[in-house]
Order: sequence, then structure tokens, then C-alpha cells
Amino acid sequence: MTSPSTPSPAPQAASIDMLGYGFALTGAALFSTKGIFIKLAFAEGASTEIVLALRMLVALPVYLVILLVLLRRNPQTRALLTPRRLLASMAVGSLGYYLSSYLDFAGLAFVSAQYERLVLFTYPFFVLLFGVWFFGDRMNWRLMPAMLVTYGGLLVIFAWNLTMRPDGLFIGTALVLGSALTFAFYQHLARRQMLVIGSGLFTCIGMSTAAVLAIGQSLLADGPAAYGELSNHVWFYGLMLGIFGTVLPSFLLNTGIARIGARATSSTASLGPVVTIVLAVFILGEEFTWIHAIGTALVLFGSSWFARQESRAARAGK
Repeated sequence: MTSPSTPSPAPQAASIDMLGYGFALTGAALFSTKGIFIKLAFAEGASTEIVLALRMLVALPVYLVILLVLLRRNPQTRALLTPRRLLASMAVGSLGYYLSSYLDFAGLAFVSAQYERLVLFTYPFFVLLFGVWFFGDRMNWRLMPAMLVTYGGLLVIFAWNLTMRPDGLFIGTALVLGSALTFAFYQHLARRQMLVIGSGLFTCIGMSTAAVLAIGQSLLADGPAAYGELSNHVWFYGLMLGIFGTVLPSFLLNTGIARIGARATSSTASLGPVVTIVLAVFILGEEFTWIHAIGTALVLFGSSWFARQESRAARAGK
């Protein structure tokens, strides 16, 4: 990294910024394929437990290798990883990578991929509220109009679904909201673990623990024999979900954060729902009416407004 007192040449800085945004945008787009692959696997008759386990079967070896490399290269890291911190990281990782993921996957069995993505897109609001309620953060009331606009957009799409596609809507919405709630709570707990042992080590421990839980749940719920009955399509969708919906975007987003910062990377997240909507319409054949367009526009506008206001407040607080 270049020190503040030694400015980089302008062309090089611009190139690095563009590359960083490219990594972040690509990562956000790839993460948005998750719901599409899950829906395709469900259409082949795969259960929620099996689809989540297939995702983790692909991701687990990658994170275990990275975990071993981190521990071998950094002796100081091993010293930081006391049994208490290890158990805490495993528990927090299970909350964010296992429970939150399971609720999301289960919700997708009842609602459309594009609606699921928009509901999940509201988790930063829960991060704010949990910070105020449980972690001593100060409430920023200037963020409330943006929250109201976003949830107004969700209500527009919810009302359309309630009229046209009511089956499973309430339970599906509750499950996806549960995913957003648990992931928001996870964000606060994870931040505290990362400050102690680092983001890379924490992520590997949390993801590996979640993978073991998901695979174990599937073996108990479906039995080992169920894997022999899966079609080639389901195995393919699980592979794509693990690579393009999990591992690859996680590395791309981390690289984007390293180059352009967390706030700039988060500003690219609005691409996610757009990609999901396009893929859901053309691959899954989901409907997208003018009502969906209005609701989606409100959600994206409100979420972007929220992000700008929060970033402005963070800068003012420095």
C-alpha cells in the first residue's frame, strides 16, 4: 500500500480503482445467482437440506485449505486462537453461515427468487436497529425515511403476491426475513471476532463449521442413500452454487474491499437484485410486471439512500 504522504500517479490510481470496482461488481453479480441455482435444484426435486449441503460440500475444502495455510504461515495467529475464541468463532459463524443460509434456502421454496433477493436486501436496516438496541450504537433518525421507502416497495410486491400468488407467501416471507434478521445479528458478533483473530481466519472457521452442520443435517434428514439418487442436473446446480454462488464471489468481494474499501464495495450491492431479477425472468420464467418494477425501484432507491446517509453519518462522526 502507498503511504498518504507519497501519492500514486493518477493513471495508476484510476486503474486500481476501476479494477477494485470491477471485482466488487462481479462478486455482487455472482452472489445474485444463488437463488437461481437453488430454484433450479428445487425444480429437480432436491430438498432444502440437500441443496444447502451440496453448496457446502464444494465450499468446505476451499476454506479448510485456506485455514491450514493461515495457521501455518502465521504462528502469531495460532497463539490468538484460544479454545474460547475458537468456540466463539464457530458459534458466530454457524449463526451467519448455517442458520441464516438455511432459513434463506427454506424460504426460497415458497417465494420467487427476485422477491427473496429484495427481502434480503433490507438486512442493513436490521444491522442498524440491532446496533441501537443491543450494542450501544446511536440511532440516526435521518435514516428512517429511506427505511420507509424501502419497506414500502416490499409491501407493493407483497400485495401483488398476496393477490396473485398467495400460496406459501407468509411462511416464505417469514423465513427469508428470519434469514435477514439472523445475518444482521451475525454482522455485529462477527465484527467483534474479526477484530481479535482477523477476517480471513474467522471466515474460514465459521464457514467450515457451518459446512459440517449443513452436511450433517442433510445426512440425518435425507440419509446417505439420497445422494445416490440425485440427478446429474442437481449435482451440476450444487457445483455451480458452491463455486459461483459462494466461493468465487466471496474472494472477489474481499479483493474489492481491499482495493476500494468496505463502503465503496457496499455501494455496488444494488446490482445484486437487478441481476437476480433478470436471471429469474429469463431462466426461471418468473413474472415481472409494472407493479414489480415500481416495488423494485422503491427498494433499490430506499436502500441506496440509506447507504448514502449512513456513509455520510459515519464520515461526520470521525
